[in-house]
Amino acid sequence: MGRLRTITRRTFLIGSAAIVGGVAFGTYMAKRPIKNPLMADLEEGEAAITPYIKIDATGITLITPRADKGQGSYTMQARLIAEELDIDPATTNITPGMPGPAYYNGTVLEESAPFPAYDQSAMAENIRKFMHVPAKLFSMQMTGGSSTVPDSFVKLRMAGAIARETLKEAAAQKSGVARDQLKTEDGSVVLPDGSRLAYTELAAAAAFIEPVTDVQLRPKSEWKHLGKPAQRLDMPAKCTGTEMYGIDLKIDGMVHAAVRANPGVGAGVESFDASVAEQMRGVQQVLPIENGVAVIADNTWRAWRAADAIDIKWAPGPYPASTAEIFAQIESVVDDEAHRDHRQRDEGDVDTALEEGDIFEATYKVPYLAHAPMEPMNAIALVTDEKCEIWTGTQIPLFIRDHAVKLTGLDAENVLVYVQPMGGSFGHKLEDTHVLQAVEIAMAVKGTAVKLVWSREEDMTHDYLRPGAVAKGRGKVANGKVETFDLSVGQSALMADWFGRLMGMKIPGPDATITTGSWDQPFDFPNYRVTGYRAPVMVPISSWRSVGASGNGFFHDSLLDELILKAGADPLAERIRLCLDDTSKKVLEKVGEISGWDGPSMGENRGRGVAFCLSFGVPTAIVTEVTNTDAGIKIDKVYVVVDVGEVLDPVNLEAQVFGGVIFGMAHAMNCETTFENHAAQQNNYHAYEGMRLYQVPEFDVVALNNGKKIRGIGEPGVPPAAPSLGNAIFAATGQRIRELPFNKQIDFV
Repeated sequence: MGRLRTITRRTFLIGSAAIVGGVAFGTYMAKRPIKNPLMADLEEGEAAITPYIKIDATGITLITPRADKGQGSYTMQARLIAEELDIDPATTNITPGMPGPAYYNGTVLEESAPFPAYDQSAMAENIRKFMHVPAKLFSMQMTGGSSTVPDSFVKLRMAGAIARETLKEAAAQKSGVARDQLKTEDGSVVLPDGSRLAYTELAAAAAFIEPVTDVQLRPKSEWKHLGKPAQRLDMPAKCTGTEMYGIDLKIDGMVHAAVRANPGVGAGVESFDASVAEQMRGVQQVLPIENGVAVIADNTWRAWRAADAIDIKWAPGPYPASTAEIFAQIESVVDDEAHRDHRQRDEGDVDTALEEGDIFEATYKVPYLAHAPMEPMNAIALVTDEKCEIWTGTQIPLFIRDHAVKLTGLDAENVLVYVQPMGGSFGHKLEDTHVLQAVEIAMAVKGTAVKLVWSREEDMTHDYLRPGAVAKGRGKVANGKVETFDLSVGQSALMADWFGRLMGMKIPGPDATITTGSWDQPFDFPNYRVTGYRAPVMVPISSWRSVGASGNGFFHDSLLDELILKAGADPLAERIRLCLDDTSKKVLEKVGEISGWDGPSMGENRGRGVAFCLSFGVPTAIVTEVTNTDAGIKIDKVYVVVDVGEVLDPVNLEAQVFGGVIFGMAHAMNCETTFENHAAQQNNYHAYEGMRLYQVPEFDVVALNNGKKIRGIGEPGVPPAAPSLGNAIFAATGQRIRELPFNKQIDFV
């Protein structure tokens, strides 16, 4: 009987979550129930009522499968489950669990739908729902795109509600009291007489009860955890230095490895001489790996030193050798119809409007950027003839598993990925080159765990970068208003390059990230056109915090600001007049209110700039105030208003907005990755300086709740940060800077 019940439960559909998530249509494969992965190794007395909750006599374990890279996702996922399960998440064991198809992210592909976020028509929403189908079919367990909360908001609450009602059913069968007469509170089922049955007492019985899936989610008025200020569950460990990141892990008997790969990322090795390295203290082995050389030693420092001692002759890099050559190719595609990738915004008659009269023209440029998280890439791999085990911080655990399967030749069930907390990512850990290197090295010393840690220099110079881009803007004003807006953006196809690595195939069709953050803005110009032009992929590129909007936010808003000033209009008032989306308009109005906006000028050598960007469905407006001192620009205060539809954690929301704006401004001030002889020139933080602590301005962050959908907040603070600063610099100095980073032309204090 127990065995039959186990088999039945293994095909349990994730409650109504899959239906609510939008995959209750399509082909048989899209409809097919997903196995509950927790059932595979369930012990006697344990209950895994959904793929997100395991309960036994000793306690409750919550599965939080979206990766935590410092943004607080483990805490938020736990709180979503706890809200319906009636537990204190701080009393539970929280783990990302083992990767599995049940944890696919349907929301992450919604950004690919060809509709701006403010378009919530039936057609747009149906297409967005359809995007969940390929996410399910390809088992896209992925963390990114500010999608954790939107994807989990219903799914995890449903998991908690199903578990709650199933535990009540177990209590009903044990007590003889009907389930609808029972309540739950603090991890217990409460009987009418006030007596309690702890969930842990009911686990064994609940394991043999068909999950109760006809459940109702609690209204906001009854929330105990969501919407309330609370401390993140990982704060004590992080504040005391006791958090265990991937880089901190140790496994008995492990060896340490370092690598040097071709500085021209993707090219190979012509020859190498390791004779000096092989004689160095602690070195055990030197071996070739794909595109480079690895050293195995008795500690990381010795492995690094030995790797540096290897004399290597590199093959030529597979892309142009210098920054100038790379950007020449990007610039050449802009406005070249042979390279047009897409034009998703084309309203009015731009060509006719720009045939004559006073035409404004400007060119904008953003550089390649590294992710540069504090924790460099690292992984531990243990390979035997039967199994491969991997410990690493990652945003793509199932892709890592599948790639390791191809590399080792093992079956998928014998490749295990243990996801670790990350010391930052910003998109860097959407890649797995370092993991595959660790596996490749471990295959050479089977039965011994290998810990690979990239040096900071290896990490910075072998990143998959935010693509550089060039935009040409044209426009026309009339009667004090912006009449025509024409923006052409050229860059390499990010999604095609990144997904090509992940999926092992070419991605057909246009690449929306070339213009994301510009074509989809909620403004209504009489003549409005945004065109994306595809440059060849040269330097390998990947997702960087806020993806396409990171550069397009600067392009779109800078051009808009210049046109507004050319028209003689007020920068904030004209943005509000042009805005066609009520939610976005309220964000703009609110930022004007909290900043006391009365124009860009604040007196001699002082100025303020306003900027707006709608990204990941979150309208975000920023007003930045600066002072032009004798030593350079001082950023005084920043006002930010966002709308995420529903604020689930006001403390973390403020932190994420604050951090996103600082991230965006810091890179706009000082950061770029340049190339010489195919190699990235910035190899450590001394050459890639962000915003210093003394430069951080005062912040005022306000979140509105007017949006109709739940949104994520990890990335939307980034895109308008650079243009708000640029617009403020112009207001204070009269100097318009159209190329990032700003420090090429101006100093900061």
